[in-house]
Amino acid sequence: MTPTDYIWMNGRFVKWDDATIHVCSHVVHYGSSVFEGMRVYKTNNGPAAFRLKEHTKRLFDSARIYRMDIPFTPDQINQAILDTVGINGLDECYVRPIAFRGFHRLGVDPTGCPIDVAVAAWPWGKYLSEEEMQRKGVCVSSWHRIAPNTMPAMAKAGANYMNSQLIKLEAIAHGYVEGIALDVFGHVSEGSGENLFLVRKKALITPDFSASILPGITRSSVIQMAEDMGLKVIEQNVPREALYLAEEVFFTGSAVEIEPITKIDGIVIGDGRPGPITTKLRTEFFDIVRGKARDRYGWLTPVPAYKEVTV
Repeated sequence: MTPTDYIWMNGRFVKWDDATIHVCSHVVHYGSSVFEGMRVYKTNNGPAAFRLKEHTKRLFDSARIYRMDIPFTPDQINQAILDTVGINGLDECYVRPIAFRGFHRLGVDPTGCPIDVAVAAWPWGKYLSEEEMQRKGVCVSSWHRIAPNTMPAMAKAGANYMNSQLIKLEAIAHGYVEGIALDVFGHVSEGSGENLFLVRKKALITPDFSASILPGITRSSVIQMAEDMGLKVIEQNVPREALYLAEEVFFTGSAVEIEPITKIDGIVIGDGRPGPITTKLRTEFFDIVRGKARDRYGWLTPVPAYKEVTV
């Protein structure tokens, strides 16, 4: 992780090394945070944030589920994100807005704990190595995704990612790059931090929200592109064995972007190379976000030239 100069915290900028919280903050002990992950891409017209408003809306949706009242408006958070990228002089980066319960009291009841908000941005390249994905592949994890009515999978909450860590650590311990989790009913859910698509008979198949998946913003972008390409998109329960019989499989996510999967549990998917539909979708996606193709969906928000920001 490459530190940058400033992090936005509760309405003002602080130096990277000064962006600290108290060890007795509620979030440290109980995982009471909601957050976003999004990318800013370098284009010929300068840096542009990918689906800025949708990411901020999901942050507020996650906070609503957890009864957290963010003390800023969505517009203020949008501006904080753009300002954070600008003040750090970043042409391309990953952005992490987070809202969390801060220091006031300990105990499961968070009443009275302030809702603190921060935005960090830093350079971040490929999330998964394509070479390792080809060589090692991914596995189906022994850890299931969180069950319905236990923790809300539709919220992007810090506590949910303890489950993700188990999936990821198990995969790495067994020699894989990433893990795919099933839901508690045995249906395919998602990766530790990625949504999942299968291609079969030229149709795009992806688990629906009932499989304890996060409503992915890159996921929805892929669905939109696929439908415009004339592909049939099916959201449904997916049995585990369908992974092995698929012609193509790929991950999507803000960090992973669109990443082909060519081997699952040692079984080669398709012909063992990124498939034509995955490749077409990935090419179209990167052409749009990097400004090589027209932004026909209105996904990009230009990052304004840096102006004086209160520090």
